[in-house]
Amino acid sequence: MYSIASIADTALATWRFPWWTSSSLLLTLMLYARGFAGVHRQMPSRFPLRRLGFFLGGTAAIALALISPLDALDDTLLTTHMVQHLLLLIIAPPLLLLGAPQVPLIRGIPPRLAKQTIGVIAKSHSCKRLFRFVTHPVSAFLLFSVAMLGWHLPGPFEYALRSDYWHALEHGCFLVAGMIFWYPIVRPWPAVEQWTRWAFVPYLMIADAENSVLAAFMVFSGRVIYTSYANAARINGISALTDQIVAGAIMWLPGSMPFLIPAIVIVIRSLQPRTLAIPRSGHYVHGAGVI
Repeated sequence: MYSIASIADTALATWRFPWWTSSSLLLTLMLYARGFAGVHRQMPSRFPLRRLGFFLGGTAAIALALISPLDALDDTLLTTHMVQHLLLLIIAPPLLLLGAPQVPLIRGIPPRLAKQTIGVIAKSHSCKRLFRFVTHPVSAFLLFSVAMLGWHLPGPFEYALRSDYWHALEHGCFLVAGMIFWYPIVRPWPAVEQWTRWAFVPYLMIADAENSVLAAFMVFSGRVIYTSYANAARINGISALTDQIVAGAIMWLPGSMPFLIPAIVIVIRSLQPRTLAIPRSGHYVHGAGVI
């Protein structure tokens, strides 16, 4: 049985505060907050306070994955490692994108620096074409699948466990692939629709199926897939196989919700009547959308 107190004691004893990661995250949050204050005053309907809340939630998810004591256990417990991956792939990215971060982040950078960096990139036709390509739903789905399935193969996974550099690269790939995957679904302003909403139902369901297959393999394989965990010092007598089964169950059950809930919302919204009544009036608006 898992002992939360024993696991917490081990995490706190081995945790080292990651200054570089935390500084980068804090700087990003400060730039977003600075830019958001301005755009919220100018466009309160486009940038309501809930967008700031979403971005804060996404930032908190990254902090939990990479800065908290959870990070100290990822080479000892596969369960905590899988929680990290879920946070970076399917929790933090949609929350960050729901914060519509493009405009606030650009507005948060000092104007001269923004012109010399973001401005140059924004004017580049090659960069625009590359951005449209990677955020197209087909490309986004393929990149997400390659990142999720590729890094969980025993070879790359073990290599990342043995190297801090490759481990950081693995987590970076998860976060970037997650942002790209969720971009066409969330469509943070000023992004435009590339597919009909219905097309994202199979998009999400297939991604969930990939996640479920990977999770089921961990649960039912009957053997320890990653040898590093078989050789690691065990906490509170938790066997490596039990740890792997719990990790797979977390991926399978809670890990499916971020895919299933948006798919259900898309179906419900798509089936709603397109004619909506205007409150306190007897008129109707045809073709009105629900946001």
